[in-house]
Amino acid sequence: MRTWYRANLGGLPGAYWYLWAGTLINRLGGFAVLFLSLYLTSARGLSPAAAGLVVGAHGVGGALGVLAGGVLADRWGRRSTLLACHAAATVLMLALAFSPWLPVITVVTALIGFAQQMAPPAFVAAIVDVVPEPDRTRAFNLQFWAVNLGMAGASLLAGMVAEVSFTLLFTLDATATFITFVILLLRVPETGAARESGTAPNEPRGGLHTALTDRTFLTFVGLTFVLAVLTLQTSTILPLAMRADGLRPSAYGLVTAFAGVLIVLGQLFVPRLITGRVKGRVLAVAVALLGLGIGMVGGADTLPVYLVAAAVWTAGSMLAAPPNAEINAELSPPELRGRYQSVFYLTFPAAGFVAPAVGGWSLEHLGNWHWALCGLVGVLAAVGHLLASPARERRVAATIATPPRVSAASGRR
Repeated sequence: MRTWYRANLGGLPGAYWYLWAGTLINRLGGFAVLFLSLYLTSARGLSPAAAGLVVGAHGVGGALGVLAGGVLADRWGRRSTLLACHAAATVLMLALAFSPWLPVITVVTALIGFAQQMAPPAFVAAIVDVVPEPDRTRAFNLQFWAVNLGMAGASLLAGMVAEVSFTLLFTLDATATFITFVILLLRVPETGAARESGTAPNEPRGGLHTALTDRTFLTFVGLTFVLAVLTLQTSTILPLAMRADGLRPSAYGLVTAFAGVLIVLGQLFVPRLITGRVKGRVLAVAVALLGLGIGMVGGADTLPVYLVAAAVWTAGSMLAAPPNAEINAELSPPELRGRYQSVFYLTFPAAGFVAPAVGGWSLEHLGNWHWALCGLVGVLAAVGHLLASPARERRVAATIATPPRVSAASGRR
């Protein structure tokens, strides 16, 4: 047990654990987005189409918030950005809980998306700042585990709370956000550009355009986008396939819960499997497994087969999470780390639009061949990782060999 503890949990900085705790609490209390559409249709009387537009406002705000969070994490610092977005999200969530007017609800929902999505680039940049490179596999693995554990807990709790009161649901979400704010305020130091006390943060050389013209980085982001689109097939298009096979919604819930349990139980053992291996090869295996599992849906017509497919694609997701985050960190220049994170995190709202839109069209016109196509895309993405890996490795090696640029602010250290 002691050996397992040291291999998986030991040696990580205290600041990391407070960031980890904040992530877990945020996800565990992240009720609002899960039940927002149900709240709008049942409690506010909106049509599904109108509710979709309001929820879409959350997504648009989130996309803008990701970019703002990355820029501010570099300019203000990671801690300052995290404190600002959590304070804003707390107030906005309370406003959503008690606002009776639809126009206000729509605007507040968009602002909540903006505030909430400011956090991920700053969170990840802070983790990269405080965790030494040899420990990042474990750190990102544990973060992925916390996200899934929190989401699983939120899914269970939110349903029970929603049956009591939607106002209570949003209030508890605001409370969890505020608890995270307090943890960050009291226990997490500034780790980014503004960490030198008494000095203004140095304006980094470059900006968003640097990340958006970095070919090696954009190749990696593109492959991550493919991974995200494939992953979202399991939450957006899979229920349609299961319904067509005559399975009840509870069957889809069981498949989702099964995948979540596998992650909670198995994710902590992933570092031992992948440590010391070439990250590009690990990602290639991961995306191939993801594609294989999703491709198996085309031949599935009973719940046991769906569960086997879920086990395969979940294994791919588990293997992909740590190296994906590590490569993202390695390719990000320290002075532009927040901006690079924001470009990386844009893949997820983009995939959130493309996956259901293209996937729904594909399923309607191609039938079960849609799933075979997903499997082929997974294989092609795996090949892409193998081809792109040498250039990424050379880039990282060159970065390590080059001394960091000493700025006016850092020269005093």
